[in-house]
Amino acid sequence: MKPNCSGFDIAPWELRWCGLDLDALHRTESIFALSNGHIGLRGSFEEGEPVGKPGTYLNGFYEKREFPYAEGGYGYPGDGQTMVNVTDGKIIRLLVEDEPLDMRYGKAVEHERVLDFRSGTLRRTTVWTSPTGRNVRINSERLVSFTDRALAAIRYEVEPLDDDMDLVIQSDLLANEPVPTQAGDPRLAAVLDRPLVADFSAARDFSAVLAHHTRRSGLRVAAGMHHELAVTETPRCDIHAEDDLARLTVAVDVAKGDKLCLTKYLAYGWSSRRSTPALRAQVDAALAAGLETGWDELLQRQREYLDKFWADADIEIDGDPELQQAVRFALFHVLQAGARGETRAIPAKGLTGPGYDGHAFWDTETFVLPVLMYTNPIAAGDALRWRHATLDQARQRAHELGQPGAMFPWRSINGEEGSGYWPTGTAAVHVNADIADAVVRYIAATGDEQFETECGVELLVETARLWAGLGHLDGTGAFRIDRVTGPDEYSALADNNAYTNLMAQQNLHEAAEACVRRPEIARRLHVEEAEIAAWRDAAKRMALPYNSELGVHEQSEGCTRHARWDFAATPPEKYPLLLHYHYFDLYRKQVVKQADLTLAMYLRPEMFTPEQKARNFEYYEALTVRDSSLSACPQSVLAAEVGHLSLAYAYFGEAALTDLHDLHHNVSNGLHIASLAGTWICCVGGFGGMRTNGGRLCFAPRLPEELDRLAFRIIWRDSRIAVEITREAATYRLLEGEPLTLQHHGEPFELTESPVTLKVPHLEPKPAPALPAGRAPYDRKQATNQGTKP
Repeated sequence: MKPNCSGFDIAPWELRWCGLDLDALHRTESIFALSNGHIGLRGSFEEGEPVGKPGTYLNGFYEKREFPYAEGGYGYPGDGQTMVNVTDGKIIRLLVEDEPLDMRYGKAVEHERVLDFRSGTLRRTTVWTSPTGRNVRINSERLVSFTDRALAAIRYEVEPLDDDMDLVIQSDLLANEPVPTQAGDPRLAAVLDRPLVADFSAARDFSAVLAHHTRRSGLRVAAGMHHELAVTETPRCDIHAEDDLARLTVAVDVAKGDKLCLTKYLAYGWSSRRSTPALRAQVDAALAAGLETGWDELLQRQREYLDKFWADADIEIDGDPELQQAVRFALFHVLQAGARGETRAIPAKGLTGPGYDGHAFWDTETFVLPVLMYTNPIAAGDALRWRHATLDQARQRAHELGQPGAMFPWRSINGEEGSGYWPTGTAAVHVNADIADAVVRYIAATGDEQFETECGVELLVETARLWAGLGHLDGTGAFRIDRVTGPDEYSALADNNAYTNLMAQQNLHEAAEACVRRPEIARRLHVEEAEIAAWRDAAKRMALPYNSELGVHEQSEGCTRHARWDFAATPPEKYPLLLHYHYFDLYRKQVVKQADLTLAMYLRPEMFTPEQKARNFEYYEALTVRDSSLSACPQSVLAAEVGHLSLAYAYFGEAALTDLHDLHHNVSNGLHIASLAGTWICCVGGFGGMRTNGGRLCFAPRLPEELDRLAFRIIWRDSRIAVEITREAATYRLLEGEPLTLQHHGEPFELTESPVTLKVPHLEPKPAPALPAGRAPYDRKQATNQGTKP
């Protein structure tokens, strides 16, 4: 193993940090976070301090907060939701001969932390010398269980190294712990002052439970802990509980060479409906199940769960060890974000930090779900069922804004609109079509008829109804959708945003097809033949702006006539632009925050010729500054498709290392789950060239010179497929399931029990497209040479 410029050792199946760097705690706490999609624990030290940003989260648990409008308006949301840092059960304080173990004092003779992608645990080893010279070794390991949804556990061992020692351990449940915040960045979470109100506390023997509720949202939460203790001498133990604190104290004399081992089981439950006694009973039951299972069995089940995941989802890369590690890190965190959400949202930061207030956005459907539907389809289906569960709120929001159908929120935890800034919130209606796109892709990938009948058709119908009301036919007979915001948030309130129109067109078409395919559901939803015909007609007439003089499609109508941003005069420290320039300036210029039309060409490839893709890509590359972590992925995919393989590789590296190298300087607030998911898309959709066309899987693989080999696996309905790519050929294997008809660079072939190897067509190299001054993809070699720690 060797370290990279970010401080982590490079290894294929783990992320290891050696040495103590307290200044890095903010970001390593996000990177070392553990979650199962229901419970999230930031990677802070067990001792509680020092800490960058403490965090324990439950998916969907939030508090309401009022929006402080300077001047409100009709339809502006009155309040939003912010994810709450709930009761912290990670804390295990240690006192060595009355001296608290605090990494800011004494000396860390040895210190390393390891996030293991195969065991699903965070391990830590520390040899600490106290200020008075006493030496102890601490070994800890923690997990958030994939198999027991409500359960987490920590094993904490202390070993005296140079003498017998009096040790005291304090194991806490702590509510309303102070959470530091930073100012000046609108992307940060809202500050909540003591959001939890105490309802109940109890402690007995080695167990304790605290229950609370939130003041405004009225949600209830209970947290419980139970302990197993292994030590040679008889300890003195005490446990007590008060409103916001439960503490087990263990005092014991431990001989040199002996160990004190504490195993701590944590359980969480929350509800908007169930009573405090019911939640306490749920937590008690989860703790009892954890104790019955035991630490060793929990570890074994965790590894077995991940063994199955990696058998279906692993990506192998030869030629770049750092990207091999980064891809597995990315897949592990995408799994953690969605594995056990079970009809809850997948937040933009997962459960790794408070960024974006814990909200889910459109990137769940466009970036994260494509990964899950081909690697863990149950989790993808659960996330879409959450969208369906919020359909009534989306209908109400559409009604409030005078529109038919449903209007899903730009950002939300509970299904209500949580964005107070309407040009890039309410006006970003493409979220409707993104949800519809995910529905169509999920059904095609899984063949899940139950989901289609219970949720899918209704989602397609209600989203299509919005487009039918939002758009109109102009004097030329074209169907227009005006004054909307596409993925590029530097071009708000535009007419005929190409991405929005193309995705809405697909939405309308697929809704019509679904109603024909499922007429009984169409009748239940009161869909008449005239409505279906109107959807088809709108889809057929959908406007797609094009500048014939430049020979490119316009991101939105007239945008190519705007003045270009002066990139050469914009210093590096002025990025991201939204933090240094007013939107009034940004909206009037040709400058692209994140891939917009480029993303449309990936998601709707059949709507563009190869020549159009190449010209469009080159034009918008010169304008795109990638002030969003969502941009590098689609730029990588399209660069690979149109033949700029080295550029695709560079963008792939940027997407993969966004968090590990803290490229946006905000990983302290949580990981960029969509960018992590985009790492998979770069491999499978970019270099693998995977697309779906008419329910058939198509591949057009090509590798850049920087890579020697790429292999990935996907689940397609009841089949498991492996694809292995070199620069000369691609080999396809059917690991499980019935024979399939696939495509390789446009040519169909049958995949049966025998592997199929096909040549990769030769590609003539192309001149690299022009990029905005100073906005080239992240240069890892330069960062390494400079010894950069982002």
